[in-house]
Amino acid sequence: METVTTNRGHGGTQGVYTHQSARTGTPMTFSVFVPDHAPGAKLPVLWYLSGLTCTHANVTEKGEYRAACAEHGVIFIAPDTSPRGDGVPDDEAYDFGKGAGFYVDATEMPWATNFQMRSYIEQELPALIAAHFPADMTRQGITGHSMGGHGALTIGLRNPDRFRSVSAFAPIVSPLHCPWGEKALRGYLGGDKATWREYDACALIEDGARLPDLLVDQGDADNFLHEQLKTGLLVMACRKAGIPATIRMQPGYDHSYYFISTFIADHVAWHAARLKA
Repeated sequence: METVTTNRGHGGTQGVYTHQSARTGTPMTFSVFVPDHAPGAKLPVLWYLSGLTCTHANVTEKGEYRAACAEHGVIFIAPDTSPRGDGVPDDEAYDFGKGAGFYVDATEMPWATNFQMRSYIEQELPALIAAHFPADMTRQGITGHSMGGHGALTIGLRNPDRFRSVSAFAPIVSPLHCPWGEKALRGYLGGDKATWREYDACALIEDGARLPDLLVDQGDADNFLHEQLKTGLLVMACRKAGIPATIRMQPGYDHSYYFISTFIADHVAWHAARLKA
């Protein structure tokens, strides 16, 4: 692991790091904010998964999470959204290929060689974090935005023993039922829709996956709400499964980081309450 930059801010250290990933076969970059803490202390961890076209930098520069993380003593980790590099396959559209990994392990070529973001987020990067940062890996939460909200929901639902808390901002709640998801899952996984279900939050809930509770914020002025995000499907799935879910429609907010930065401190506090020792 190599350090790219470190900066002091809000009573902590914001770092950006890079390493050679065995899962993606490429260099991967991620950011970590570590609040000041007593020597030898281990802090809870909040993962943030970004959306389409984003890198680690979007939330790092626009998220406004550091003050809340310092207040609550929470490490904040922001990975990239896909493998990158000259040898990595890509697509001309913004919603597939580089910047659009969808947090799946691709099985279709040419994507399967590098697009192994599920394994990277669930296995490889956590091991690196545990080895190099003062992280208490028994206390982890996960959140994300849009495509990253889809990632947070599905990874949380598949790994209930790892994540004590799960939240999301404007998530893609059911990739099986929206154009973004249809394109990505078919392209990365092939035409058998049965293999898509483990990457669809509503399908996972329908198939028996559960969370102790859930927090979701969604702007009602989001131009992707009705065609791509379909928050109502998650409301219905949680209600049917008996999952206590706080799903808040925020009046006038869109899909941007103005929306995320407004509510991210609420999410940090919500996670921190559930990540207490």
